Amino acid sequence: MVVVIGVGGLIGTQSTPGAWYEGLNKPPFNPPNWIFGPVWFTLYVMIAVAGWRIYMISPSATAMKVWYAQMALNFMWSPIWFIAHLIWPAFAVIAVILALIVTFIVLARKLDPIAAWLFVPYLVWVGFASLLNLSIGILN
Repeated sequence: MVVVIGVGGLIGTQSTPGAWYEGLNKPPFNPPNWIFGPVWFTLYVMIAVAGWRIYMISPSATAMKVWYAQMALNFMWSPIWFIAHLIWPAFAVIAVILALIVTFIVLARKLDPIAAWLFVPYLVWVGFASLLNLSIGILN
């Protein structure tokens, strides 16, 4: 859990919204910047617990491999978006993350339904973030 929150926090502090992001045209449903930190902290705790639960059951399970893949892409998204300013590549990454989240839920529910349910808020948030990423891409 410490690694997930620590790496997520480090990336979050190094790739914060700046002048570039502020200058983008955004849809009316764009949330205020302050909400992202608390939401991601909560999600990272849930993601870490879900991964830990699956790891304790079967460290080599396909669900665990999917967990690692989504985590790697999750950590890549913010630098692609906020540092490199690559809206469409970031959208491609988040679309894959969304697919991996769904895959994890499907695979994890067979091993540990609690781990699967822990990913549902993450699915909802990344679905919303995907729509936001797409909308900003279209508007800019």
